[in-house]
Amino acid sequence: MSATAFQPETLRRVLEHLTTAVVLCDAWDRVAYLNPAAEGLLGASARQAAGARAAVLLGEGPAALLARARAEGPFTERELRLEPPGAGPFTADLTVSPLAEPEAAGWVLAELIQVDRQRRILREEHLLAQHQAARALVRGLAHEIKNPLGGLRGAAQLLERELADPALREYTQVIIGEADRLQALVDRLLGPSGLPRRRAVNVHEVLERVRTLVEAEAPPGVRILRDYDPSIPEAQADPDQLIQALLNLVRNAVQAVSGGGTVTLRTRAVRQTTIGARRHKLALRIDVVDDGPGIPPALLERIFLPMVSGRKGGTGLGLPIAQDLVRQHGGLIECSSRPGRTEFTVLLPLNGGQEAEPSGARVSR
Repeated sequence: MSATAFQPETLRRVLEHLTTAVVLCDAWDRVAYLNPAAEGLLGASARQAAGARAAVLLGEGPAALLARARAEGPFTERELRLEPPGAGPFTADLTVSPLAEPEAAGWVLAELIQVDRQRRILREEHLLAQHQAARALVRGLAHEIKNPLGGLRGAAQLLERELADPALREYTQVIIGEADRLQALVDRLLGPSGLPRRRAVNVHEVLERVRTLVEAEAPPGVRILRDYDPSIPEAQADPDQLIQALLNLVRNAVQAVSGGGTVTLRTRAVRQTTIGARRHKLALRIDVVDDGPGIPPALLERIFLPMVSGRKGGTGLGLPIAQDLVRQHGGLIECSSRPGRTEFTVLLPLNGGQEAEPSGARVSR
């Protein structure tokens, strides 16, 4: 293909498919263009950012580097810490280049490669491998336990028929009851038995169902806030499985702030993101955030393993089951925590969604 085949529209599409965040600023440090990767990284749509000062989008420190590029030429700052107003802090390599064309004198191109992203991909791959190994082990053990349990229960029933003394039958009832309890626990360990029955699902309807269920059982003093992006397209998912996964996450968050606190449900559409080892043009991000005491660092690495619980009386099955349900949809659950803020993030592919223009509209309640 010749160079002349790359018309402006083709070049625009090339920029839109880059995973590198690209920001173009004019001679007065006003934002002229953002590609979708930059929108997702900086937390602002191209429509919102157009004409804004670079310092408003990037922060004062990185924006000051634009003048340096005009004076000294292209350069790269490694592992620069950025705290843009529209997104959380992150670390990135920043390359700044002045445009050489006479008609674009003073214009500067900034490229951001998020260092945290590579770390996140490695962490996700480790998490998925850990989860799959744990699930295989648990399923094997659960199947080994089910057969003796059935024999134990059957033997207790036969013994009960032979006992003439009703008082002695109480003991066989204890055996049968405990066998049934263990059977139910094994079934929960095995997780969902069927594949997701996917259909078009409005994620906000799912979240509202979860919110209604949890609010009915939440203790006084717990607030559940909503921060939804109404522009998110429908997802192809099993609504019942999605409700179950989110219900486990939101219930955990409410239990973390049971003495009084706030749980926030937030949705966003993210472009050009990687889930595990697969890259997706468009994905759904659901955050469940609480302002509770946080998860101890020693527990955080094992939080998705079966039978691991940081709560007294907890079974340690809610999070592994939620992870398994989301994984069956091609997604992933991540967790970050510090005192005063714990965030569970659900990432789900939206491969069937329409590539609409990013919207800055938000609904907050």
